[in-house]
Amino acid sequence: MKLLLDFLPLILFFGSYQYAKSHAAWAAAFTTEHFGFMVSGGVVGTDEGPVMLATLVVMVATIAQVLVLKLMRRKIDLILWISLVLVVTLGALTVWFHNKTFIMWKPTGLYWAMALTFWGSQAFFRKNLIQSMLGNELPLPAAVWATLNRAWIVFFGGMGVLNLIVAYNTDEATWVSFKAYGATGLILLFTLAQGVYLAKHLPPEPEEGGKP
Repeated sequence: MKLLLDFLPLILFFGSYQYAKSHAAWAAAFTTEHFGFMVSGGVVGTDEGPVMLATLVVMVATIAQVLVLKLMRRKIDLILWISLVLVVTLGALTVWFHNKTFIMWKPTGLYWAMALTFWGSQAFFRKNLIQSMLGNELPLPAAVWATLNRAWIVFFGGMGVLNLIVAYNTDEATWVSFKAYGATGLILLFTLAQGVYLAKHLPPEPEEGGKP
């Protein structure tokens, strides 16, 4: 259930964009009719209709995601709070100014915020967030946890830069596909690589009888 909630805003953003892209005139008319009060000038053009509608959908989906977790009395992770602030703020700017650049910065803002969180927790509070999340389950040396923390900082920093490269050097549809597939795939691959690295440093399990 939580996994579905985590990916629901992304799925809805991609799905609504693809549908609106194939029905651009409808998307522009629908957004103008129902959300024109949120748009400077009150009218959404055909070319900007798909990304405007998808932005509104992801804003509603992210707000709903937080509300559902609250109603279920589930813990809301820091990354979701950051995502909520960014998607509402940058999404509103995208809609009002008819400018997709704001929502395209949202993934970069989220990645860089996470990189700063991992770095700041270690630099100022001597707290390794990766170790805090996994340390009770995985007995590893401090040096390994420090390496993992640095790796996530570099990864998130690089993902933020990569998102901007795609956003500014490709067309809108390519960026949407990268956001849905490319970025998700890279995060999955990095997580798998982290698992391989961790496995190499885990102490060997004792054999039966307590003998190593």
